[in-house]
Amino acid sequence: MEKYVVNRFPLQDEYKKQTGISPQDIARLRQWLATQPHLPQDVTDLDLILVYHCCNRSTEMSKQVVDLHFTLRSLFTKLFKDRFYDDRIENILNLILIKPLQLRTKEGYTVLYTCFLDTDPKKFVFAETIKSVLMLIDLWQFEEGTWPGFIIIFDLAGMKLGHLSKIDLHVMQQFLFYLQEAMLVKFKGMHFLNAPPFMDKLMMLIRQFMKKELLDVVRIHQIGSDSLDAYFPIQGLPKDAGGQYKSYAECKEEVILKMRANKHYFEEENKKRLTESLRPGNPKTITDIFGGVEGSFKKLEID
Repeated sequence: MEKYVVNRFPLQDEYKKQTGISPQDIARLRQWLATQPHLPQDVTDLDLILVYHCCNRSTEMSKQVVDLHFTLRSLFTKLFKDRFYDDRIENILNLILIKPLQLRTKEGYTVLYTCFLDTDPKKFVFAETIKSVLMLIDLWQFEEGTWPGFIIIFDLAGMKLGHLSKIDLHVMQQFLFYLQEAMLVKFKGMHFLNAPPFMDKLMMLIRQFMKKELLDVVRIHQIGSDSLDAYFPIQGLPKDAGGQYKSYAECKEEVILKMRANKHYFEEENKKRLTESLRPGNPKTITDIFGGVEGSFKKLEID
């Protein structure tokens, strides 16, 4: 188990990357953070580097993203409250594979691969699945620091119409808002592999929550197509998905052992939340985030 324990990516190695970020940049952000009584003060320098990097080294944008990032982590309770590695999360990881891939794109982007290990819609819990995805991304960044870009591959092999009816649209809205506005990555692509015949219904659900910038990097790959190869080498996929990487079983075991070994990381991260009552001015609410339109979205009608 010890070999799976993750250590924070060393700051000296982070500053050696070709990102253009200096300790002085982070010191300025730290100085500003100290003037914000509502924000957590146990934010690490690596946290601030991730913010500054994804904001293309804009100090003013970084301030806004830091505030929004921690605001959403307090308001989006289904995704960020009680983020502990427990039986609920382990159950999800036995049903859904969520695996950072070893191979990178030709641009150096990191790739997260997800697929169904169990295709029974009755066992599908959407909110817990998204919660698990975000936990794994956080741990991965803690281990590796900044990335030139980030891509998610959703392999939909085995997806059924019953899965669509289990999607919580409030959680989908919150996940996509966080992804587009406050996730500390340079998001470069969302790929859907093995698109089912009802892909149009899935897109109807999610398109309403996507800005043009995100829609522009969504790619849909039909069953049996090798079109992903233009963006990411198919050989980098797990063996069960037609690649040359590890098997699903090996990937699942590795992910579960790593999450078990890093329970302490999540216990500490769970404390890193803001205090709305200390915010200068009025506290932020869900209505402030979504402009009073949360929940006013299209519902799925299954024929």
